[in-house]
Amino acid sequence: MPLPAQMHAVEIATAGGPEVLVPCQRPVPEPGHDEILIQVRAAGINRPDVMQRQGLYPPPPGTSDLPGLEVAGEIVKVGSGVDRFVEGEAVTALVAGGGYAEYCVAPDAQVLPIPEGVSVVDAAGLPETFFTVWTNVFERGRLRAGETLLVHGGASGIGTTAIQLATARGARVFATAGSDDRARACEQLGAERGINYRMEEFVAVVRDGTDGAGVDLILDMVGGAYFARNLDALKVEGRLAIIAFLGGAKVEANLLPLLQKRLTVTASTLRPRSVAEKGRLRDALLEQVWPLFATQRVRPVTACTFPLEQAAAAHREMEAGSSVGKILLTTG
Repeated sequence: MPLPAQMHAVEIATAGGPEVLVPCQRPVPEPGHDEILIQVRAAGINRPDVMQRQGLYPPPPGTSDLPGLEVAGEIVKVGSGVDRFVEGEAVTALVAGGGYAEYCVAPDAQVLPIPEGVSVVDAAGLPETFFTVWTNVFERGRLRAGETLLVHGGASGIGTTAIQLATARGARVFATAGSDDRARACEQLGAERGINYRMEEFVAVVRDGTDGAGVDLILDMVGGAYFARNLDALKVEGRLAIIAFLGGAKVEANLLPLLQKRLTVTASTLRPRSVAEKGRLRDALLEQVWPLFATQRVRPVTACTFPLEQAAAAHREMEAGSSVGKILLTTG
């Protein structure tokens, strides 16, 4: 079938609340060299989308102004230089923008086959979280079997992914969440202890659970509001991996624990990285993580889905903070 000239999409009319996400018509993009065109069946909602909508996280130069950092669907066209994928193949992909649309272009180095046993819709919630968790927990954070990990935001897309991957690879996991129900959901995914941060002090809980030692690694998306307590919760030679600043980017803290416990603090973002670097991460996921889906040790966690034109409602759901797992947009 010939491709249409136009497609349905959702654009950001102006910086603001969820209501600024409005349906629109856009030309169907054309894949360039080493790119593929995907007919999108579903797209993931992520915190960077919210920040872009608020005017706080502009897309990289040369990237689509449409939000959306991950998609899944079928390949409908391949650009020159592409030899690992063919038209008609079902795939999921990490993109730097353009996911909130019926068609999306992706570099072939950032495209993965849909794992065994995973639906095309659920697969849309995999790339952003799995790329992020792999690089921050296992590469930068150096988590090893037998170590302990504290995941903040354990019921989020990032959190549910980190809990599953860490436990599948032999680590002990603690996770914070904003309610008892969400804390129990973290435990059902493999966390040894879910911590309702509204009712419990996470530093005391992890110290109690580690005989006073603290944890080896913390995956943190809160930032400033948790920085001092994170240092207290780490053991000697512990590592803190920061991926977002939902609790602010500024902090006044006693830095003595950095010296006394020989701590390491690392932080990173995914979107601005080069295609080559993301391709390296894609290869690591294919080798180290994708086989885990066939064993059922890792699975996608989808909280809910919304039609593409209801992207504003999907953002409200994310900002409400009551879901467990990924929120997805579907195109049909």
